[in-house]
Amino acid sequence: MTLQEQIDYSRLPRHIAIIMDGNGRWAKGHFLPRVEGHRQGVKAVDRIVSLCAKLKIEALTLYSFSDENWNRPRAEVSALMKILDQYLRQELERMNRENIRFNAIGRIEELPPDIVKLVKSAQESTRRNTGLVLTLALSYGGRQEILDAARKMAAKIRDGSLKIEDVDFPVFESFLYTRDLPDVDLLIRTSGEKRISNFLLYQIAYTELHYTDVLWPDFSEDDLLKAIVDFQKRERRFGLIKEQIA
Repeated sequence: MTLQEQIDYSRLPRHIAIIMDGNGRWAKGHFLPRVEGHRQGVKAVDRIVSLCAKLKIEALTLYSFSDENWNRPRAEVSALMKILDQYLRQELERMNRENIRFNAIGRIEELPPDIVKLVKSAQESTRRNTGLVLTLALSYGGRQEILDAARKMAAKIRDGSLKIEDVDFPVFESFLYTRDLPDVDLLIRTSGEKRISNFLLYQIAYTELHYTDVLWPDFSEDDLLKAIVDFQKRERRFGLIKEQIA
């Protein structure tokens, strides 16, 4: 039985998030500079975005550049920004052709001005698309997101437009970067590392985690299908007991 035959298309995850890890190790293993690993990683992004669109996955969020990544060597950061610039310029036509809506979360204003302009342009150009929502997490940190949300909510309470007794989970979630996205059903991390790395900390409370040793540049369509098959074997209880969900 093929991987596609094993999938129950009525129980696909609504929202998949991926920590794309291993570009540097891939480059080292191929005796290439780190930047070439990042370039090959973009090819993996293309594969997985197209497959998610074909599967009619509702949302795909990719951990593209963390707020800690600013601490990497200046030359590598510059190369990453150049790759992001090229990706946004080259992929816009394909996103519209495949009915993909582009989104970005994080402290976008910290990116170079030209990148900020491209991000906003891509969001505007694809905003009417009704298929996959592709979100890039850029200058993103999960703790920072929660702190930013708390500050925004506190400002609303201070100016009287929000009562503290009205604060509940939906109200708090409306201040998050991901307020327009469903919670993550499946989180995939490549390269064998088994940690969250400050990614979508609030949104993954009941997420199924899938770890693979495959380095991100080598991550294939079959690797994503394997993760979905693994996800569908899980029993998601959301704090309940088995008898309550039977």
